[in-house]
Parts: sequence; structure tokens; C-alpha cells
Amino acid sequence: MRYTTFGRRTGLRVSEYALGTGNFGTGWGFGAERTEAQRIFDRFAEAGGTFIDTADGYQAGQSEAMLGEFLAADRDHFVLATKYSNGPYRRAGDPDISRLGDSRKAMVTSVEASLRRLRTDYIDLYWAHLPDGITPIEEVARAFEDLVRAGKILHWGLSNFAAWQVSRAATSADLRGWAPTAGIQLEYSLVERTADRELLPMAESLGLGAALWSPLGGGLLTGKYRTSDTGRLSDWGGRLVHTESTAQKSAVVDAVLEVAVETGASPARVAVAWVREHAARAATTYVTIIGPRDLRQLDDYLGALDVTLTDAQYTRLSEVSAVSRGMPHDLVAAQRDTVLGGDASRVIRPAVPVS
Repeated sequence: MRYTTFGRRTGLRVSEYALGTGNFGTGWGFGAERTEAQRIFDRFAEAGGTFIDTADGYQAGQSEAMLGEFLAADRDHFVLATKYSNGPYRRAGDPDISRLGDSRKAMVTSVEASLRRLRTDYIDLYWAHLPDGITPIEEVARAFEDLVRAGKILHWGLSNFAAWQVSRAATSADLRGWAPTAGIQLEYSLVERTADRELLPMAESLGLGAALWSPLGGGLLTGKYRTSDTGRLSDWGGRLVHTESTAQKSAVVDAVLEVAVETGASPARVAVAWVREHAARAATTYVTIIGPRDLRQLDDYLGALDVTLTDAQYTRLSEVSAVSRGMPHDLVAAQRDTVLGGDASRVIRPAVPVS
């Protein structure tokens, strides 16, 4: 397991994997019972993992409650991240309206409830889970600043927000001297690379850490859905799960299976190994969030730490999964090729700033 600081704007040291605990509990009707969740947590820690990611809504609050027990023996050793916006439900169809959305009130009531469930007096990294379409981003940034000053959280970030929203929040915090945005959380895998258009370039430019969830595309990249619908495809009712809905996705799965044969590694390990290699080439920190439901799945994720792709294999997977970056990026690239013949080295940069 490798370690890094989370982005260039914090000194927060994290493991290259974050243990996503959406499967800790059975509040959603599926997931890991407490005994299995404890085994997953212990094995992750034994492998050197220190970064734990949860949310108040995971398994109707059971995930946080379990982690509160597991972390009690050595809380400060771990970097604990949780989220608000999707507060736990008191019962099916009955949301706790005070903890829904991104408002200051929702944030304050949610963090207090999470601290109780997690049995801790501080959270290392607190995320807004997703934008509510109502709350001004400046209110969110200022409320995070107040929680940092109160010592209830150490860092904050935005999960599943658009690049313009993150940029505005980061700029607002910087201009006012508030605690800076630490990072973003987003879906990313060989079958979901649309973040390459705006989100990841923004993160690299601003020095934000990036936590990448669903590196297996909801299980698609394991190849198992070609023979069975067991897993998220059935449990999650198709939500947040990729299928071979396009020719490109089928081509990506084919390529992953081919590289798996070449390396002798499972398709899951190949898919995660590509994300790790991609992260190693980035200009900021990419952390892979893994979300095993049992030890077998965790061992597959850990096994990817020992998989090394050749440059040719990495390039093959990168090319087959690449997405069009759209407007204005494709236009700019075409214009650059026209003017420079594709040779960026022909641009002369001044030795000193131009006044």
C-alpha cells in the first residue's frame, strides 16, 4: 500500500485505497452483516489501509454505527471521511427533512448525528454528498469553515458536484481566507471517464485531491455480467451500475479480459491496476475507493496492488476507454493541430513573465 497527501492543498496523509463502507450493514436490504464487515475492516487495516469513507445515509446509518465500534480502539490512526446531504431515513419513505440537502442547518444537524454514530469528536474529511440544486455554494463553503474552526472537522470536500460549482466554492474560500477545499469525489473507471473533460483537469489545476468511486463500473469490468446478473446489477436495481449499453463499453470489457489473460490476473485486478497507474501519472492525488461486500472481493482489490501493466497494456486500455472531451476542448485541439502541426514544442515560451 502506498501513501500520499490528499492533494497539494493539505498535509493529510492517506493510503492509496480508501475503504468505501456502503456495504457495511443491511439497512438497504443487502450488504455485509456486522461480523463480515469487521473482518473486511480488519483485513484492510492489516494491509496498510488508513483511509475510511462512509456517509450518514449508507445502510440507513448502520455503516457509521459499525465504524464507530471498529475505530474505537485506535481512532487517530485512521483518516475518517463521511458525508451529509442524504440523511438516514427514520423508516422507508420518511426522510429526516432536517438532514436533507446542503444547507447550513442540514450540515450542522448531520455532523452532530454522525459524530455520535461514529463515536468520535472530529471527522478528518467531511463531504457534501451531492448538490441539492437549492443551497448557494457560498453557504456550503462558509458552513464548512465554521465546522473547521469549531474543531468538528479538519478538512472538507465536494462529492458529485460539477466542476464550476467546485471552482466557485474553492475560489470563494480562498478569497475570504476560509479553510480551503481539500478535494472532490466522483465516479471513475475504464467505463466512466467523462470526468476527464472538466473535473479531473480542474482538480489537477487547483491541487485538489480526487477520490474515485466505482473503479469496477459497478461490476461490469469483472466480466461477470456476461454470464450472470448476480451483484449490484440485481441488488441495486440497475442504479449506479454500468451495462454493455454501447459498443465502446463492450470493447472496453473485451480489452480488460484480454489483458487479464496476458497478465494472469483477474479482470477486476486489471481494471483497478489501470486506475492505479493512471493515478500515478496524474498531477494531483487520486485515491481509489474500493467497496467490497466480503473478504473475497477485498482480496481481489488488494491483489491489484501487485499487478503491473506494461506501457502497451496501459495505453491499449486508455485508448479504448477514452471519451471525447467535447466543446471547447476538441475544437482547441483541432486548431492547435492546424496551427502547429500537432507539435506543441514549436510554441516559444518567454523566460520571464510578459508584462
